[in-house]
Amino acid sequence: MLIRLGESEFPLRPAPEVLEVGFGDGRFTAELARRHPEWRILGAEVSAASVARALKRFRREGIANVWVYHGQATFALRNLVAPRSLVRVYVNFPDPWPKAKHEENRLLRRAFFQRLSTRLAEGGELWLTTDHEGYWRYAQAEAAASGLFDVDTPPPPPHLLTTKYALKWKEVGRSFYHAVFRKRAEDPTPWPPLPRCPMPHALMSGTLPRLETFEKTVVRFEGGAAVLLEVAAFPGGYYFLTHVEEGDLVQDVLLEVRTSAHGLYVGLSRFGAPLATPGVKAAVAWLVGFLEGQGLGVLQRSY
Repeated sequence: MLIRLGESEFPLRPAPEVLEVGFGDGRFTAELARRHPEWRILGAEVSAASVARALKRFRREGIANVWVYHGQATFALRNLVAPRSLVRVYVNFPDPWPKAKHEENRLLRRAFFQRLSTRLAEGGELWLTTDHEGYWRYAQAEAAASGLFDVDTPPPPPHLLTTKYALKWKEVGRSFYHAVFRKRAEDPTPWPPLPRCPMPHALMSGTLPRLETFEKTVVRFEGGAAVLLEVAAFPGGYYFLTHVEEGDLVQDVLLEVRTSAHGLYVGLSRFGAPLATPGVKAAVAWLVGFLEGQGLGVLQRSY
């Protein structure tokens, strides 16, 4: 099942017990779901193409105990996973970001292990499997620095070497490295889910302007930026395609301007069940100001 943030409870109920980070085409996830039909599995993947392929696989193979989130694993961990609920996290063949100047992009850093400790149950584990020895050693050092995990380095279980990349690297004779990070303490820093916001919108008065052209506009706000990319007309209004990045959440949303019984409605479209956030509110506020510059008046602001 694909998670739609605007329609989902934070955290998910019932709570996932297993998280897979970067599930790719879903072949390992599907096998894991068949091995453990009693597990509620959450998968997080940033690639839209991979999400589409995995969902197709799950439908074709009748997999019913997997929930799919298209986005960053850190967002899923914070908002979709209940505290102390995970028994296991799988990280199979993550991007190693091998250059020293790119280390800050690696997932398995000290800060991640600190956050992870709040979502793992007592004795819960993260299993890392990789072909990159440097990242394998780096992750162990970062976990040790957190002071929250015990680490074992057994050989990888055979069923972990059935992912797309494992099969690819097997063919070229690469070595594999495995580590099990077992929670033994918990970081005390609170890490609550993001607060939910009402759907941001405004009602405006005047005649809907004719927009012949629209230049891409960047709206900056504390913690991120929104980019209004282009505008498309429809009978009675306009859609503004908007890309919003704030922290570990990335959304492509539609802002809409349309006629209504109470005036011109300007706000976030419900298409795709987006999540209303401070970044989305900032984009709506900019759009209202833009339309004020086109001669419209504001009857009501709700953002």
